[in-house]
Amino acid sequence: MKVTNKFSMALLAKSSNESFARACVSAFATQLDPTLEEISDIKTAVSEAVTNCIVHAYRSGMGNIYITSELLEPNIIRIKIRDKGCGIENVEKAMEPLYTTVGGERAGLGFAVMQSFMDRISVRSAPGKGTTVTMYKKISRRFGGNA
Repeated sequence: MKVTNKFSMALLAKSSNESFARACVSAFATQLDPTLEEISDIKTAVSEAVTNCIVHAYRSGMGNIYITSELLEPNIIRIKIRDKGCGIENVEKAMEPLYTTVGGERAGLGFAVMQSFMDRISVRSAPGKGTTVTMYKKISRRFGGNA
């Protein structure tokens, strides 16, 4: 898949940056002329991935979230959200719906939500090294964009 455009950014893992990250990625995706539903799907998935970084990756301090978004031929957006936090010991278990390590008001549905709104996601993680979530969404391009 050929990359036709790309952006990267880093931001602090703070709750106040979650909506900013969501807005940046969705604004970038508009180059593919997505439907409102597709934009909403992307916003929701990015929100969940960034929130996971904020809540889980840096439990005992502050760190960065790294976001890279690429437009790929044909009409696909790839979004990578990475942290250098504590990592996930068992990715398969963490991806099970309702599994959470924090409890409280957390439902443990982050990965399930990402999977339901994106066409494909992959999660790579290593304890003590961080986690990378890569998500793909094919855009219908009903209106014929010019990426």
